[in-house]
Amino acid sequence: MRPSLQVLRPWTRLIRFLGKDGKVYTGEPQSPMTWPKASANLKASAGDQTSLTAKVITGDIYSPSASSVTETVVPVAKLLSPLPYVPVFRCIGLNYAKHAEETKMPIPKNPILFMKPATSLQDPFKPVVIPSIAENNQADYECELAVVMGKKCKNVKEEHALDYVLGYTVGNDISTRKWQGNNLGSGQWCFSKSFDTFAPLGPCLVSKDLIKDPNQLRIKTRLNGKLMQDSSTSDMIFNVPRLIAFLSQSTTLMPGDVILTGTPEGVGFKRDPPIYLQHGDHVVCEIETIGELHNTIAYESKYSSE
Repeated sequence: MRPSLQVLRPWTRLIRFLGKDGKVYTGEPQSPMTWPKASANLKASAGDQTSLTAKVITGDIYSPSASSVTETVVPVAKLLSPLPYVPVFRCIGLNYAKHAEETKMPIPKNPILFMKPATSLQDPFKPVVIPSIAENNQADYECELAVVMGKKCKNVKEEHALDYVLGYTVGNDISTRKWQGNNLGSGQWCFSKSFDTFAPLGPCLVSKDLIKDPNQLRIKTRLNGKLMQDSSTSDMIFNVPRLIAFLSQSTTLMPGDVILTGTPEGVGFKRDPPIYLQHGDHVVCEIETIGELHNTIAYESKYSSE
């Protein structure tokens, strides 16, 4: 009699990590009930060891029928971005009603789009490096829900838009306000937000099967332990299905493309007095059900990468 084959289930939470054996893996963390806070056990130092373990995921993560969670368990040494590469970041500006109010700008009639390049991607717990041309009190945080596309799509209708989503993670749209303004940047946004390391993602990628409505999630930012942003994705002016439908008009969205969906109120440059990111700061962006994205801030003039 032939033994029955074990049916391997697809993943629901995905992390990319460096194992304690020195190899890079994709896996599902073994503490799903505590995972939204599990990253608190991972310190910001690059060499810190952790007690987190994960079951290895094999196959193509963009194809549910071609990927599975195995029984192979690997100890996690260091979390990496859940995606090794992002072809393009499509970013939405001014997409929360209360953020538009704090900036005293009118509600846009259509989504405001700008881009970040692939080189903006950064891992959790690694430094966001502020370039020397932006060290003069202008770097700012922006916690955002990041939508990862799972299938190629074009001209998608709103009612079908979420069918093309792979999952969701936390992003921080690091911005330099003086380069974003009229004096230095002539009012454009791409250059001011596209420096290397300016798009951290993490700590995990959560399947759309676990997040039925991406516009009902609490979203928060802490700077050096102080709560700076505390809102809900329900405050988006254009919800996630609307954004996908808008962006896919006569434009092909590819698997692995990331949509950064905008930030809520509470950004640093609109505070009184303004608050800007300083060398050595610790920023934590958190979204309900997904987890915490930790990064430190490093000024280029004071930091040398390994």
